[in-house]
Parts: sequence; C-alpha cells; structure tokens
Amino acid sequence: MSADYRRCAELIRAADGLLITAGAGIGVDSGLPDFRGPQGFWGAYPALGRARIAFEQIANPAAFKARPRLAWGFYGHRLNLYRRTVPHAGFAILREIGESLPRGAFVFTSNVDGHFEKAGFAAERIAECHGSIHFLQCLDGCHDGIWPADDFQPALDEEQCLLTSEFPLCPRCHGIARPNILMFGDWGWLAERSDAQEARLHAWRRQVDRLLVIEVGAGTNIPTARLMGERMNGPLIRINPTQAQVADDKNVAVAAGALAALRSIAASLV
Repeated sequence: MSADYRRCAELIRAADGLLITAGAGIGVDSGLPDFRGPQGFWGAYPALGRARIAFEQIANPAAFKARPRLAWGFYGHRLNLYRRTVPHAGFAILREIGESLPRGAFVFTSNVDGHFEKAGFAAERIAECHGSIHFLQCLDGCHDGIWPADDFQPALDEEQCLLTSEFPLCPRCHGIARPNILMFGDWGWLAERSDAQEARLHAWRRQVDRLLVIEVGAGTNIPTARLMGERMNGPLIRINPTQAQVADDKNVAVAAGALAALRSIAASLV
C-alpha cells in the first residue's frame, strides 16, 4: 500500500489540475448513513423499513404527490442531517491538493448534501449532477424557478418519518415545493442549475493540460461520478474500500475509506 501512496504523490506532482469525482462513500467518515442495500437504508429509516418502502419508492416525485408528509419527512430529515454534519478532514486535504496545482481543482459529485461547499470549495468550482437538497422547485412545475431552501426549517416526527411543520411552498402557485434533486422516475427535475455547473466544469477542463482525477467513494450502483472520471482519459486515483478496481496500471486503486486514504496521500506528499 505504501507504494500505491507514493504513486499517488507522483501523479499529484505531475498534474496541473485536479478533478475530484465523489459519490456517497465520501460522506461515511463524516457520519452520514450508508444506504447500500435495503437493509442499510431501512436501518437509517426504520419507519420506512416497517412499511417496506424502498429507497427508490420514497426518493421519487410520485411520493410527494401520494404521501407528501412522508416524502418530506425523509427529505426533511436528510436536510437537517446535512446541515448539522461537519465534513471530515479529508475534504480539507482534497482542497489543499487542488490549491497546490496551477489550475486548481473542480468537483463533480452525485451527492446532494452540499458538503464540498461547506468544506470551503468555491461554489463556482462544484458540479452537482443530481442537484442539491439545499434548493427547491415547484412540485407541479408551474414555473422553471429554482430557489434556496434556507428559509425551510423542517420539524419532524422522526419515529414515523413524517414532516410535522408546514410544507415549503412554491412562491408562485403556493403549492408544495420539492427538492431540486434528480430522483428515481423523475421527469420533472429542473436541471438548469446543474447544467450551468457542468458547463463551467467543461470550460475549466479545456484549460488543464495535465489532468489528474481523484475519485472518492463512487460506487457502481449509480455510477454517474465514476463514469465521469473515467471519461477524462487521464490518470485516475480511485479510493473505495470495496470497489477500487481500475482498468490499467496508469491508474491507482486504493482500497480504503476516504479519510484514511486521503490522510495517507497527504503524508506521502510531505
């Protein structure tokens, strides 16, 4: 493993820009729940487990129409959780690596928690391909607006996974708002904010001559972040405790959790 970390250091020193691709696994060391498999999801949300409601069924715009207090109970809990959780020290290590390179870093993440910005990454250098829980849109699609969720402070019955406070409302039609997140079976997601972020990413990429990708906690179940890094055709450092396989020897597989791996990479750079 020490040889792998030395190779990581060599790749970082040779790069002029860093693309960080991240999936849900990066948040585990911050204390966020792992939804891998129905048992992991139901362990985090036992009320949904008792009702045998799978992640794909509640993370679905149809749930907001059929059972809005349950849907907002789930997403309201996540919003509160993400607001109070502190990103672990690995985020700062990634930020420092990026700041050491001439073209800096850009983040591409399938996470909706907003933790890269919370950890100090510039908002204009983050692409959230599935949206963000910190923004809202109209559930009925009465207009194309996306607005911050800052004023929404959900109160919950956590035992039943139900919203007990008022719903967030659309400022135009005054109907229920939903998170600006790409869900399962979602034809109504407004992608304009995420599309603009990705356009900035590709503009930045054109300025980078020696790109390095560091992928953290991106699995194969929903492989959006994983595929983005692979499409870049540069060297890739893949950090994943269970799915670290890489295609060839120009890349490095680090079979470890995010924080432990990033701390070892940082030590190899000293």
